[in-house]
Amino acid sequence: MPRIYDISMTIEEGMQVWKGYDHKKPKITNVQNHDQGKPHESRLDMDVHCGTHVDAPLHMLAGGETIETISLDQLVGPARVLDLTHVKDAITKEDLVPFHIQRGERILFKTSSSYSEEFLLDFVYLREDGAKYLADIGIAIAATDALGIERAQSEYPTHRTLMRAGVIIVEGLRLKHVEPGNYYLVIAPLKLTGIDAAPARAMLIGD
Repeated sequence: MPRIYDISMTIEEGMQVWKGYDHKKPKITNVQNHDQGKPHESRLDMDVHCGTHVDAPLHMLAGGETIETISLDQLVGPARVLDLTHVKDAITKEDLVPFHIQRGERILFKTSSSYSEEFLLDFVYLREDGAKYLADIGIAIAATDALGIERAQSEYPTHRTLMRAGVIIVEGLRLKHVEPGNYYLVIAPLKLTGIDAAPARAMLIGD
């Protein structure tokens, strides 16, 4: 039987969020329970960029497309996990060239972020030249285990370069227990509409 790897972050109040900001943390509230003689029900209040999520172009491009425009055909299919755990600061074109990435690939970056349950201010990100390299190739997905695919770049060139090239950005994966290699990827964002992102359940299927 194929093995299913859950590569999603668990949504909980104490989870890591962008820069550890309290206002970014999800809030789970019990609204009724059995002690009241009612069915147990909870309410979830969370940012759509919390945990594992898919970015829509609207996130970084004025007038960009919203989350419902990203089809499941783009989010489901063969994928490759790249071992970038040796990278200390930024993933560059030079780091990516040895992998001989091909047009249409779904690429997942396994970095040091997979080994931390705390937000790393110096998380490994995809630098602008790496993003341009992937955009020129024409990959389908650029996915990372950090909560952001870039940092410390003015005007957000990594996001914008990928989005303008039609590359789907997925952030917040958990790849600690996943070996580099080829898999079948399933990413299922919540069926939301008109907004800039959606939380997602993500999994890899392999041997």
